Amino acid sequence: MKAYRADLLDFTATPAWGDAAADEAVRFREDHWLLVDDTGHIAGVQAEPPAPGIEQEDWRGHLLLPGFIDTHVHSPQIGVMASYGTALLDWLNNYTFPAERAWADPEVAARGSAHFLDALLAHGTTAAVVFPTVHKGSADALFAAAAGRGMRVIAGKVLMDRHAPDGLRDDVMQAERDCVDLIQRWHGQGRNSYAVTVRFAPTSTEAQLAMAGALCRADPTLYTQTHVAENRDEVRWVGELFPEARSYLDVYARAGLLHRRSILAHGIWLDDNDRAALRETGAQVAFCPSSNLFLGSGLFDWASMLAAGAAVSMASDVGGGTSLSMQRTLADAYKVQALVGSATGQRLTAWTALHAATRGAAEALDLGHEIGSLEPGRLADFTVWRWSANSVDTERQRLARDLHEKVFAWMTLADERHLRGTWVAGRRRYDARDITAWPPADRERRAA
Repeated sequence: MKAYRADLLDFTATPAWGDAAADEAVRFREDHWLLVDDTGHIAGVQAEPPAPGIEQEDWRGHLLLPGFIDTHVHSPQIGVMASYGTALLDWLNNYTFPAERAWADPEVAARGSAHFLDALLAHGTTAAVVFPTVHKGSADALFAAAAGRGMRVIAGKVLMDRHAPDGLRDDVMQAERDCVDLIQRWHGQGRNSYAVTVRFAPTSTEAQLAMAGALCRADPTLYTQTHVAENRDEVRWVGELFPEARSYLDVYARAGLLHRRSILAHGIWLDDNDRAALRETGAQVAFCPSSNLFLGSGLFDWASMLAAGAAVSMASDVGGGTSLSMQRTLADAYKVQALVGSATGQRLTAWTALHAATRGAAEALDLGHEIGSLEPGRLADFTVWRWSANSVDTERQRLARDLHEKVFAWMTLADERHLRGTWVAGRRRYDARDITAWPPADRERRAA
């Protein structure tokens, strides 16, 4: 048994939209102890000091949260973040596809997967839904690296059999064989789960989409991940390629890819019928505000999605997104919702934002029994943060008038530099005090 002393924040339910009051869904336990047993599970939370003989870590004056869950991110795209001057379709051709082609090399895929996961941990993210590349080896490398770190990862080989350059296309039969082999090898092994991974509708033929849907029908424990309605030019292109479909989302529904474990990134340009389909099937939208702003894709209307009864989770979408930091992502989400809700005065609260990146994401992924909160019995995936790290946010924290103002200021001003440590299943996987635990590129810079 081990005990960690800090200010504990998590959620017991979904906070009310637009309500900054700390309602019963918000659970803040100042100066409490988190108890973690020897199996890596949370044993309890208490105000009184732990019993003699229990190992202690005193993080008094720090914030302890469940590990962040990033529901849409691309492992090969760290190297193309902050690339200048294109919208979505040009971005893919100019930056994304060249970067992904390199992952055909098993050594590149192994090295890149390790760097990617270490970078997630160094930003406070302990679970992720990940796109590797079209190459089977890229998924193998990612799952192996995740298993070595004990992380919860949902991923799958990307499916693309058209409208992609040489070296990044597969075919239906080979792709099916690769998926089946990867499912047998990795799905449900440790904390790995397989997602049938369609890049987006334009890069898959109807035959490939049908194959992907058949895989999902054969095993309802599989996930689906793809992109939908991110960019208006993309939406028009899908309409030309699939004239029989009512909408972009309907392309996936017709193929059997819209179900309880579907994660659809973006979802900006959806209509009421699409939102109803999301509610009826239980599929979720991964909101990617940083990427949407950076690529000029549009403004996602979170409140309308929730009003329709559809689930929303949070995603960095690196490399279209410009940081793996969930705080930066949430700060961008607030700005997007301020624009969308400007006529009504609605604002995204820190409670709704943080819930969507922790418990809300876990429940949308059917993983609420495992991660996302500080409940006894959950795996001890958690993070410890400074409330402030410089004179500016220290002063802002001093002036905060209530709990929401304090947490909102932290969410807006903090980033990975506030992180002190990341624990996965009770084991410390990142320690800001130890540069040997940093991602390799960061270690080399610090050493120099």
